[in-house]
Amino acid sequence: MRLQKVLASAGIGSRRRGEELIAEGRVSVDGFVVREQGRRVNPETAIIEVDGDRIVTRTGLVHLALNKPRGVLSAMSDDRGRPTIADLLTEFGGGGGLFHVGRLDGDSEGLLLVTNNGELAHRLTHPSYEVPKSYLVEVSGPLRREVPRTLRAGVELEDGLARADSVQIVDQANGRVMLEIVVHEGRKRIVRRMMETIGYPVHRLVRTRHGAVYLGTLRSGRARHLTRGEVGALYRNVGL
Repeated sequence: MRLQKVLASAGIGSRRRGEELIAEGRVSVDGFVVREQGRRVNPETAIIEVDGDRIVTRTGLVHLALNKPRGVLSAMSDDRGRPTIADLLTEFGGGGGLFHVGRLDGDSEGLLLVTNNGELAHRLTHPSYEVPKSYLVEVSGPLRREVPRTLRAGVELEDGLARADSVQIVDQANGRVMLEIVVHEGRKRIVRRMMETIGYPVHRLVRTRHGAVYLGTLRSGRARHLTRGEVGALYRNVGL
């Protein structure tokens, strides 16, 4: 397929716009800048970038951001009939062929990435790629002064030491404290377990960011397609 047609199919703009980008030297294929018009590429295998951002050209790929409500399972089905994220994805095919990237426990809420790219899902959850995830965490106050330092230094859990990449106090009011905690690990319930270990059980936990994707104003229970920039950044984060 001609490169300018692939760019148009990927949402870059018209074929004419693709031709302009190629002429300006802003498009690369498999690491090499392409300037000639009419270059043929295989959209299923070629690595195409515009201004350094990866353009996903494989057909049929889906990349979603979902705001998971409390009480909904991070699963595509449940033998006991409990509500799952598949129930929230009916307009996207009901979750058929999709993977949730990591999970949020039933009592937690917020951003959950969903895709049908198994390799991307695997890499985004693998600790070696160190993709950061941000959480808003509400606990009972007052908060001991050393808590942020303790979380950054590391808390010993039953499955090993767990560290926060950063900890910020966001708000303190009415006997409650809101923290923003950033981690890059994906161990089960890691933030809740860290807080419980140091004596602060979590009342509410909301994931607000996964890599380059932010929860933003996405309403609870709703999903949206990731933007081209978000998808490109995620692929870049994990070397795809």
